[in-house]
Amino acid sequence: MASAASRTEPLAILFTSAGRRVELLRAFQAAFTEVGIAGKVVVSDVDPLAPAFQVADSGYVVPGNQDPAYIPALVHICRAESIRLIFPLLDPDVPVLASARDQLEATGARLAALGAAQAKMTFDKLATAELFSRLSVPHPKTWTAEQASTQDLRFPVFIKPRFGSAGKHAFRAEDRRALESLQAHVPDPVVQEYIEGPEITNDVSCSLGGEVWAVVSRRRIEVRWGEVAKGVTEHDPEVERQCVTIARGLDARGPITVQCLRAKEGAIFTEVNARFGGGVPLGIAAGVPSPAWYVAEAAGLPVHPPPLGTYQAGMYLTRYDSSFFLSESDVDRIARRRF
Repeated sequence: MASAASRTEPLAILFTSAGRRVELLRAFQAAFTEVGIAGKVVVSDVDPLAPAFQVADSGYVVPGNQDPAYIPALVHICRAESIRLIFPLLDPDVPVLASARDQLEATGARLAALGAAQAKMTFDKLATAELFSRLSVPHPKTWTAEQASTQDLRFPVFIKPRFGSAGKHAFRAEDRRALESLQAHVPDPVVQEYIEGPEITNDVSCSLGGEVWAVVSRRRIEVRWGEVAKGVTEHDPEVERQCVTIARGLDARGPITVQCLRAKEGAIFTEVNARFGGGVPLGIAAGVPSPAWYVAEAAGLPVHPPPLGTYQAGMYLTRYDSSFFLSESDVDRIARRRF
């Protein structure tokens, strides 16, 4: 593999469906300096107004991830930009890119994502519950709507889409009547027992070879639009151990985000998002420089993460809104970079 010293062109990393992930992109730009190599952040999104276009070194407007032209567009970008590493940043992107791994990696890039079968599993809330059961990981009882109709449920329960992300169409049902009413508003619903307790998000950084580099746990204090707005890092050895079990059970490659709730009886694990979590900048600030590790790995340099649990607990995140202002010509310029 090439060393940083021998590299003659910037190491280019592509982030798909980059949207609002400005902090993460800037963390990778800082990581190039930290590692000591030239690098380039490239983004794609369906919307020319995506804030990510304002901080990336290069950006492309692409079709939606269900469009047959989507993967060919990404392949073209990979070739045009000499992409070395690809990170999907939206849950529905992950299984699509994982299924197209051979096409994408034929360009010389590497996809930092789960295998196709595992990506499909984590995007399916019912299959995720079955995975947790096989791994003996504590999780809520989970049923399809049809199965729930025959169960003697203990209310309240939680109903959400079997295939969904960002907390959309997720509701608490107080009784059977409410549950039956909500089913009409939730696409392909699953029903879960309701778990009381604070939500803990765990950023699990895995190498492209499957090594678990780090687990950072952060308690959500406030959430906006499905993403953490205020949070604080914590450390729980049992939560960390279960996250490692899940990562190894998935043969995880690249970042994954594991969600759990801290109930009276202990941590109850609810889902896996096979991508960088929205609050991962908090883990970076707390002492886990995962962008630098991924940059170094992509450059063929050794990565020496510290022992698990080596980060600052009690580090808080609080976010605010910031704006970019664009003229019509600015938007037109971005939109012209379209596939």
